[in-house]
Amino acid sequence: MIAEQGAAIGELRADLVALASEVRDLRRRLGRNSGNSSMPPSSDDLPGKVPPERQRRGRGGGRSRGKQPGAPGTSMTWAQPDEVVGYLPAGTCGCGADLALAEDLGVARSHQQLEVPLVTAHRVQHDLHQARCGCGQVHVADRPAGVPESAVSIGPNLRALAVYLVIYQHVPVGRCAELIADLTGARVSAGFIHSCLARAADVIADVVKLIRTLITAAHVAGFDETTLRCGPAGTKKYVQAAVTELYSLFFLGRRTLESFRDFGILPAFAGVVVSDRYANYFHDGWKHVTGNQVCCSHLIRDFQDAAESYRERSGRSRPSGRSGA
Repeated sequence: MIAEQGAAIGELRADLVALASEVRDLRRRLGRNSGNSSMPPSSDDLPGKVPPERQRRGRGGGRSRGKQPGAPGTSMTWAQPDEVVGYLPAGTCGCGADLALAEDLGVARSHQQLEVPLVTAHRVQHDLHQARCGCGQVHVADRPAGVPESAVSIGPNLRALAVYLVIYQHVPVGRCAELIADLTGARVSAGFIHSCLARAADVIADVVKLIRTLITAAHVAGFDETTLRCGPAGTKKYVQAAVTELYSLFFLGRRTLESFRDFGILPAFAGVVVSDRYANYFHDGWKHVTGNQVCCSHLIRDFQDAAESYRERSGRSRPSGRSGA
């Protein structure tokens, strides 16, 4: 009887140890956030998630509000005006005289106001005249630069605005069309904006090729990949990035070796790869890579994860005092 009880106690003890280990693992998974793992900051506020310690303490990134030291500042300063509008006193004087007949003594005060002129798209018709030479031959004027052969087109400035809004300001294509219509009165389609992007890509193709070459020739380069929803609903792609101190190059594809090859840098790269330790960066096909370095931001998160896990397993409480206390 006692032997049976001992065996049962042993089994229960083993089950308890296994359950305790499982609970620790579950707690660790629930405790994973952008501060101790590769999870994005957008996942920190999901139900059941524990935010990073710096957010719980309310310290944020450690920066004060407002302009940061060393950042370029702006201020309202007096400058040479682009336009001067004069105003004369109106109405009547206390004596009953009309102030329109009063003597102008010059400017008493000036006020400058920075304003944006109303931008309205205007339609320009380019008429190409023909002329007959004295010999009888007829000549037609050349089309000006930036005017295509089609009878109706959209000018280069409006095309440049569409590219700027989508690429630099990250305005979605649909809202870009709405913004252009609201600001300028010009009605453009989503297809037009896509054509502007394709045309801009063709124009800078040689520049992109040069940047790819310069990154490939660098001694050290950072590589990363992040998800992007694009195309049909639910389609997930990856934006691959290769960066140095001077250059950045991005490629939209998948998280596969084929896409990594299509990016066109790693097959010939002969420097040190700085990455998040994704397996594709260690592929044997990259014959010229001289070494791999883990991204320091990922290392810091790993150390934070280890520190939090150690405190939980040792029974120590999280530090809650002020910095330097």
